[in-house]
Amino acid sequence: MPRDARTRMGTVQLRIMTVLWNRGRATAREITETLTRRKRIAHSTVQTLLRKLEAKGAVGHDQEDRTFVFYPLVTREEVVRSDMRDVATRLFDGSAYGLVAHLIREDMISDEDLDRIEALIREREREH
Repeated sequence: MPRDARTRMGTVQLRIMTVLWNRGRATAREITETLTRRKRIAHSTVQTLLRKLEAKGAVGHDQEDRTFVFYPLVTREEVVRSDMRDVATRLFDGSAYGLVAHLIREDMISDEDLDRIEALIREREREH
């Protein structure tokens, strides 16, 4: 399965993955309880989405007694990389400049973040 297919996820699937990235391993019930603290979600929905995540190769499971314990097979970084590449490609003709320029022009980057980005650019310049 292509890497992008493994990392392309909807909002609730990303919330499930965040629980797994933070915890390392969790049962469907534990995931449901964690997600419900922020916004109610049906346990059956979590179970369905876990099956879909497993089918695409993003999640695996071990069986402990009669309970499945899920764990991530993709990293947060892989998902972010894939999603950012997709946004840049679809909306900015593959241009990282276009993406960053949009964020700056739309005032979506705080002064603090802009300072951190400038430091990152200087660091990269020193490395090259």
